[in-house]
Amino acid sequence: MLNTETIQSLIDSGEGYNVEFKVRVPSKVRELTEEICAFANADGGYLLIGVDDNGQVVDTNLENDKRSAIQGSISEISPALHCELYSVNIVNKTVWVIDVPSGKDKPYIFSGSIYVREGANSQKLRTAEEMRSFFQECNKIFFDHIPCHWFNIYTDADEQMIKDFRTEAKLSPSTPDKQIFENLELFTENGTAKNGAAMFFGKQPERKFPHATTRCVLFKGTNKVYIIDDKTFGGSLYQQYLQAIAWLESKLQVAYKIEGTGPREEIWEIPLTVFKEAIINALSHRDYYEQGASIMIEMFDDRVEISNPGGLLPVVAKDFGHKSMTRNPLIFSLFTRMHLVERVASGIPRMQEAMREANLPEPEFHTEGMFTAVFKRQISNSANYDTVNGIVNGIVNDIVNDIVNDTINENEQAILNLLVTTPGLNASEISKHINKSLRTTMRYIKILQDKGLIKFKGAPKTGGYYILI
Repeated sequence: MLNTETIQSLIDSGEGYNVEFKVRVPSKVRELTEEICAFANADGGYLLIGVDDNGQVVDTNLENDKRSAIQGSISEISPALHCELYSVNIVNKTVWVIDVPSGKDKPYIFSGSIYVREGANSQKLRTAEEMRSFFQECNKIFFDHIPCHWFNIYTDADEQMIKDFRTEAKLSPSTPDKQIFENLELFTENGTAKNGAAMFFGKQPERKFPHATTRCVLFKGTNKVYIIDDKTFGGSLYQQYLQAIAWLESKLQVAYKIEGTGPREEIWEIPLTVFKEAIINALSHRDYYEQGASIMIEMFDDRVEISNPGGLLPVVAKDFGHKSMTRNPLIFSLFTRMHLVERVASGIPRMQEAMREANLPEPEFHTEGMFTAVFKRQISNSANYDTVNGIVNGIVNDIVNDIVNDTINENEQAILNLLVTTPGLNASEISKHINKSLRTTMRYIKILQDKGLIKFKGAPKTGGYYILI
């Protein structure tokens, strides 16, 4: 119980986030209970009955029936909430205090609604987005924490994904998978795998989460009229990241800076680091409750846009670029363990810095409904660079001969030419293009891989080959 001096201090300070004045108990007691519910969903507070809006104490008397009505109304809050109700004498006048704790079992619901404290007022949450944001701030219904009853990580996980995670997270080979899974908190309290575990380690999670995919579209021009290429990548979230980066690499202009006899330095028209940041952010922070949209990577002649469903959470919007809060803490932590995330809230500043260092406009961010990052394209024509994207046929062969001592045969040359114009093909697709059996094609592919001229990128079932020269 607060003493007289403390109550007087609260009155002198006026109404605010933790204090509400009432001259008397409203005729509808539920109005009082709504305020109590809002305090419980925030940091707690005090309802002072017998004080007007100007902070003047007016003597009030709470009969037994009024007190019973208040306690009865409070009992309708779910889960159960215990509040103290007592009187304090202020200058020979009675003030009744309802002492509301900051609830430990948020969210508290009254008459089927959620009330929260915003500044000196109590607000009823009305939209699904407001409710989701509140739940997430209370650590209640993160999508990646929901039990995934159809997923058994010991039988349904992608073994290669587990190996990749172990490697990137620098985990000891002697540590059993079971221990790693438990340390990563991939299970609910009753031992069921979480949604985040299925999306991050599952073989084909898009079968159950068809919206959890990444779509990459290349347009001709600057609007969405003519589509040149359109690919949708599924698989684990890490595989989607790899495939999306590989797709971008196959479409962006790249140049080599040549100095002396040393290795060539790759100069991308837009630094790849900004795309890595943007894609990881999209996979980690998107709203997976929104099942009508996927992550989109759209390339135009003048820009690249990366969008994900769900605008900024309210707490982030207030301090965008400096404060971070993810909708999917499990997924975000797994990317962090793989060292794909450096520091919380550092992604936006790093993207801005990378664009500035490349003498490009800083990225634009649109945050309503969909979160979209826009990167402007600016292709360099400097004579100091040897542009590679236009390499075809004989030019490919010339550069290959500069790199390797032995020559390549016409079938290997055909594969290289094909991958320059159509990167990302798998072995079966390549064999059809060069009109050779799959077995023979695989032999040529192996030779080119050994020579360091091509590389397989992406998931085993959905990835493809890309030229490295």
